[in-house]
Amino acid sequence: MAYSHDILINWTPQETRVAVVENGAVQELHVERTLERGLVGNVYAGRVARVLPGMQSAFIDIGLERAAFLHVADLHREDPSQRGSIRSPDNATPIEKRLHEGQTLMVQVLKDPIGTKGARLSSQISIAGRLLVFLPQDDHIGISQKIGSPELRDQLRARMLQLLGEADSKEGRTRSGGFILRTNAEDATDEELGADIAYLRKTWATIREQGLKAAPGSLLHQDLNLAQRVLRDLVIDETANIRIDSLIQFDALRAFGAEFTPTSVDKLQHYKGERPIFDLYNIDQEIEKALARRVDLKSGGYLIIDQTEALTTIDVNTGGYVGARNFDDTIFKTNLEASQAIARQLRLRNLGGIIIVDFIDMLREDHRDNVLAEFRKQMSRDRTKLTISGFSPLGLVEMTRKRTRESLAHMLCQPCPTCEGRGQVKTPRTVCYNILREILREARQFNPREFRVVASATVVEMLLDEESQHLAGLIDFIGKPISLQTEPWVSPEQYDIVLL
Repeated sequence: MAYSHDILINWTPQETRVAVVENGAVQELHVERTLERGLVGNVYAGRVARVLPGMQSAFIDIGLERAAFLHVADLHREDPSQRGSIRSPDNATPIEKRLHEGQTLMVQVLKDPIGTKGARLSSQISIAGRLLVFLPQDDHIGISQKIGSPELRDQLRARMLQLLGEADSKEGRTRSGGFILRTNAEDATDEELGADIAYLRKTWATIREQGLKAAPGSLLHQDLNLAQRVLRDLVIDETANIRIDSLIQFDALRAFGAEFTPTSVDKLQHYKGERPIFDLYNIDQEIEKALARRVDLKSGGYLIIDQTEALTTIDVNTGGYVGARNFDDTIFKTNLEASQAIARQLRLRNLGGIIIVDFIDMLREDHRDNVLAEFRKQMSRDRTKLTISGFSPLGLVEMTRKRTRESLAHMLCQPCPTCEGRGQVKTPRTVCYNILREILREARQFNPREFRVVASATVVEMLLDEESQHLAGLIDFIGKPISLQTEPWVSPEQYDIVLL
């Protein structure tokens, strides 16, 4: 189900930010920094750096800091007799018999590098257009799963076959390459489909020509920038307006849209207001909230969202909500509200991978069914591919959401240098005891005139107050004076012991 929405684009030379707003509330945030553009969709000339038979995978050098990862399932089948099945891998042949170190091959990025993981690659190339996805190594004609009508799917497939036949006869060649019709091709005219076919084949011809002469590690094709992808991927019939605050980029988008997405050009508007465009809907404040661990619900309940490398957990709590007639109804209404908030947070934060939702335990079966139905209804607005299971025996809802790019938190934040990503720091008392043990250890090895402790103000204050007796006892035991010094730049866990 589609909902009317506006798209706001905030552009600066160093960063592009896009917000999708429904009913006055921001639902999606997309950020692309000029120096940190995502790699998904890029095509490279790669060189096999290492083959791992035990993992049936290989590391490919594509010119990045870390080698990228290619699994045997993402290797394209080269046997011409097997053509006709979409992007079909050949898992029967071991990867060590198909690749060798030093070999060059054309690869495409499926997933950006995330954390310590390198990029995920495929040798099955696909090039996305506005209406179609071109599969130059296949002859398959596929239809988006979101186009559900069997009659319409058959009609679209027949139209595509006719258009491809006409295009091939004009160029005097046999059929080459397959296509997948995207969801927005449902109402496309033959002229629009034909233009997309020509554009994609021209793009592939350029990539292939460059691939024949490029050195390993070279970039052969780069996906569109974020502003252009907005016109290609985010704009649908329900999109009311696309407002951008840069006149230069507005003109550039109009030119791009006139050539590739003509139906979106009339929705483009140059925002000339005095207030920053993101201030119209308090989007900067929403970004700050989207980076917080706790999300407050209007009823008084709240969510706790914890994101790890392996999965994301979302815990629902009633908090201060006691408004229902009985405890069961209180839990039920909190879970209903939470299901709406969770669906929005997943889109807003761009959370992907495995997601575990711990709703408050409900005794009644109908309550669980209604909460799950509401959650699925809210998630139906999400354009990202996902699966949602029912309640597990432990009362958890398990789901997956496709992850191709970094989450909002990973893009805008970095691990805390004090806690190193643990989310917690040692107490001042723990640091005090570490200091006392360290001084005792140093006193047994060295014979300085004095020990000086440089630490944070809270630690020094505790050594002078609550731990003063232990400090005095240590001074008597080692027979050396211990002086204390505070430094404003020292974090709560940091300290230094200087031998004087």
